[in-house]
Amino acid sequence: MSTLSITSKNCSLDYFAPCLNGPIKVRLDSDSRKSIQKSHKIFLELLNNGKKIYGVTTGFGDLSSITIDTNDQKKLQLNLIRSHATGVGKSFDSGVTRVIMLLKLLNWSKGVSGVRIELVLLLQDLLNHDILPVIPRQGSVGASGDLAPLAHMALPLIGEGLVSFQDRIMPAMLAMKEVGLEPIILEPKEGLSLINGTQVSTAIAIKACLDAENILKVADLSGAISVESSLSSRSVFKSEIHKLKNHSGQRIVAANIWKLLDKSEIVLSHKNCDRMQDPYSFRCIPQVHGISRENYKCAKKIVENEANSVSDNPLIMPNQKILNSGHFHAESIAQAMDNLAIAISEIGSISERRVHYFMKGVGDRVPPFIASNPGLESGFMIAHVTAASLVSENKVLTHPASVDTIPTSGGQEDFVSMAPWAGRKCLRVIDNVRNILSIELLASTTINELFHAPLKMANAFLPVLKLLKKHVHYSRTDRPLHSDIKLVNDLIKSNQIIKCVKKYNID
Repeated sequence: MSTLSITSKNCSLDYFAPCLNGPIKVRLDSDSRKSIQKSHKIFLELLNNGKKIYGVTTGFGDLSSITIDTNDQKKLQLNLIRSHATGVGKSFDSGVTRVIMLLKLLNWSKGVSGVRIELVLLLQDLLNHDILPVIPRQGSVGASGDLAPLAHMALPLIGEGLVSFQDRIMPAMLAMKEVGLEPIILEPKEGLSLINGTQVSTAIAIKACLDAENILKVADLSGAISVESSLSSRSVFKSEIHKLKNHSGQRIVAANIWKLLDKSEIVLSHKNCDRMQDPYSFRCIPQVHGISRENYKCAKKIVENEANSVSDNPLIMPNQKILNSGHFHAESIAQAMDNLAIAISEIGSISERRVHYFMKGVGDRVPPFIASNPGLESGFMIAHVTAASLVSENKVLTHPASVDTIPTSGGQEDFVSMAPWAGRKCLRVIDNVRNILSIELLASTTINELFHAPLKMANAFLPVLKLLKKHVHYSRTDRPLHSDIKLVNDLIKSNQIIKCVKKYNID
C-alpha cells in the first residue's frame, strides 16, 4: 500500500496513480498542519471582529444579500451540505473517489481555507481506512465548485450518507464506528470549504490523463504491428524525413515506429516491391499520433496546474484579509478534457481505418476479412464493424462540453464550465479507443501469426505476441471474438502490453 505525503510541493499526475489502483495511506506533513492551523486562527479573528464573510455571515449564491445570525452560522454549514447533496446516476469508482478526497486535502494544505485541523484529519482518516463516500457522477456544472458531488463527499464527515467500506455499501456512521471514528459538527465556513472547489472535475481529469498516456503508447505499438502486417513501408518513418517537420510529437512517434520495426523479416520480405505509397492510416501515423501526443501534453499540464492550485472561496489570506474570487470555476479543466477527448478520438479513428484496410485482404498473402476460408467464414468482418461503431460514438462524444453553459443559482452563476461532463465523456472516449486498439492488435497479430509465417515478426513484437498467446487462441476458424477483445483490453489497461516493449524506450 502506497503512503503519500501531503506537502506544499507541487505534485505530478503520477503522484495520484496509486489512488486509482487500490487503498492508500496519506500523511499531512508538519508544515501543512501549521499552515492550516494558522489560517483557521486568522479566520476566527476576522469572524470575531465582525467581518462580513460570504457563506459564513451571509447566504449563498443569489441569497448572499441575506445576513445570517451568529447563532445560526453552524446550522448554515450543516444545511448547506444536506441541501446540496442532490447528485444522481451511478457513483464514481473507488479510484476517482480517493483522488477527490486527496485533492481536497491538498487544497486545504495550502493554508488559505480557514478550516479546523480536526476536519482535515477526519477526512484523512476516512481515506486511510478506505471509507469512501458514495458520490453520484451527475449533478455538477463545474462552476461554483463541484457542489453536488462534493456535498456527497462531505456527508460522511457529519455522520450521514453512504460509504463504500470493505466491499460493502453501508451508512457512514456504521463504517466509522467499526474503525472508531466520530462525525464532526461543522464550524463556520467548513461546509462551504468542503463543497467549493474543482476536486471532482480535476479527479476525473487526472484519471483521463493517466489512461490517455498509456493509450498513446499502445497506439504506436499497435500501429507499428499493423505497418508490418499490412506490408507497408518502414522507410517513411526515417528520422531525416521527420526532422523537416517542427512537431516534437511527430518526431517521437516516427522514431518509435522505426525502432519497433527493426529486424522484421516481414518488412524485409517486400523491400523491393513496386508499391509507391501506403494509405494515410499507415503512412501518416506520426502526423496523427504525434499531434495527439502534443495535445495530451497540453491537457496534462493544465490538469497538473489545477491539481496544485487553490480552488476555495472565499480565501483567508495570510495578511489577514478575506478575498473573494472565482477559483472554483473549472473552465480550464473543461477545455483540457474537450481537447484531450478529440486527441484520443483521433487515435481510435485512424486505428479503425487500419483495421478496415485489412478487411480487403493484403495482396495474395492475406485473404479478405483475415478469414482462412472467406465466404464460409467471416473472420474479422464484424470485429471491424464493432470498431466502426465505437468511432461513430466518439464523434458524438467529442462535441465540446465547454462551449455550453446554462445559468444557475438564480442567475448569479451565469457562466458555467461543464467540466465534469467534459471529463466523463473523455473517459468514455478513452474506453472506446482502448477497445478499438484491442481489435487492431488482434487483427494485426493474427495476420502475422497465421499468414506471414514462417517470416519472423520484428523482435520488439515477439514478447507482445507471446503475452497475447497466453490469453488468446489464434485459430484459423471462426470463433466468438468478444472475449478476446476484452482480454486484450484488460492487458492494455493494466499496462502489461506496453511493458512488453519497455526496453525499446517507447516515449
